[in-house]
Amino acid sequence: MADFQNCDSCISSPLELFERVTAQGEKVRSLKAEKASTDEIDAAVKLLLSLKVKYKAATGQDYKAGSPPVDFSPMSNNGPTTALDEDFVDPWTVQTSNAKGVDYDKLIVRFGSSKIDKELINRIERVTGKTPHHFLRRGIFFSHRDMNHILDAYENKKPFYLYTGRGPSSDAMHVGHLIPFIFTKWLQEVFNVPLVVQLTDDEKYLWKDLTIEKASEYAVENAKDIIACGFDINKTFIFSDLDYLGMSPGFYKNIAKVQKHVTFNQVKGIFGFTDSDCIGKISFPAIQAAPSFSSSFPQIFKDKKDIQCLIPCAIDQDPYFRMTRDVAPRIGYLKPALLHSIFFPALQGAQTKMSASDPNSSIFLTDTPKQIKTKINKHAFSGGKDTIEEHRKYGGNCEVDVSYMYLTFFLEDDDKLEKMKQAYTSGALLTGELKKVLIETLQPLIAAHQQRRKQITDEMCNLNHI
Repeated sequence: MADFQNCDSCISSPLELFERVTAQGEKVRSLKAEKASTDEIDAAVKLLLSLKVKYKAATGQDYKAGSPPVDFSPMSNNGPTTALDEDFVDPWTVQTSNAKGVDYDKLIVRFGSSKIDKELINRIERVTGKTPHHFLRRGIFFSHRDMNHILDAYENKKPFYLYTGRGPSSDAMHVGHLIPFIFTKWLQEVFNVPLVVQLTDDEKYLWKDLTIEKASEYAVENAKDIIACGFDINKTFIFSDLDYLGMSPGFYKNIAKVQKHVTFNQVKGIFGFTDSDCIGKISFPAIQAAPSFSSSFPQIFKDKKDIQCLIPCAIDQDPYFRMTRDVAPRIGYLKPALLHSIFFPALQGAQTKMSASDPNSSIFLTDTPKQIKTKINKHAFSGGKDTIEEHRKYGGNCEVDVSYMYLTFFLEDDDKLEKMKQAYTSGALLTGELKKVLIETLQPLIAAHQQRRKQITDEMCNLNHI
């Protein structure tokens, strides 16, 4: 596999790409037949998807087994995007051939959600009396389902609650994992509402090569990072699926209701499950759906079943909640509303999201200042030119520059961000200078988070907080 990943420069023809896709497909089938580890299979599948994207970009045609390319029309990086065909997005994999990242406008059309427009942002400001979060102003949270219903409820003094989650696959979260929690914290503050946070340690046990004990350990460690974001401890409940499912009859009853009303064919169509997937994977979507219903938390909401839920999450989690919204009326519940964020790009570029499984693609919340500096300087994809002279003359491209992308997430000053964009685009600001600003932004942010986490580790007695 390492050879495949490192020989892009040796590809000289569409036919060679076709042969690589074919060979990688055979490798995936072989790994599944040999019952290889989940991580190994997942890595092989991701590479296969990446190769198919490159094949489509090179030929203008989808890969078809047994049909080598004959006529093809190479696609220019400067030409119109075909992200609707090229982007691959599901709850486990994000892949695109476009250096600018996923085409989110087309993803909205594909998923059938609604764009967060200026009118909605203005309404949020009017209703809350607060300046909209920079994630809203900059389109980082860009799509929604029924957010107007939530604002209607708030204006009519009807209660609602927040629900988000984390799949604990490692003991350290990375900065990309912070995005939904930063925004959820702001939502909790401006609306003054309860929050439930689901730690899907059961999911990671089912999908990854982890023991139940290790998945539970990761859940505890990730919970510390989540608490360190500064949520209102009196209005926040963080729970592990492996722990809570056995303690809450209301939670399990809702899981059973969802399971009864969703067929195997439906989950196959939504999530791509196959006959060789374990039954735990097939039943898991009902577990992620259950926190959308207030009766799953009787200790918080008593016996109330009509409290609406708002879910801030990355857009790749939407398939779970499309299923949830479809089944909700059939089991007597309100549909959850959603706010979708874009993906946090890997250091190497926006073709995929930051991953905890690749230390060189990620900046972790446990990284030292030196590690942060080294990773950004060594790995952050640049939109600058090859030489200083060319950069001064032609300027850089902020649309593909990872350092600039990261600053749109973490630099709150709109004026400063805009001035840097203009300076970088004009060539007045060099790539190294832009990276320096990012390093100086992230180092204190992560250091402060580490300090809060240490205090929590010293004080934490158990996982559940309400």
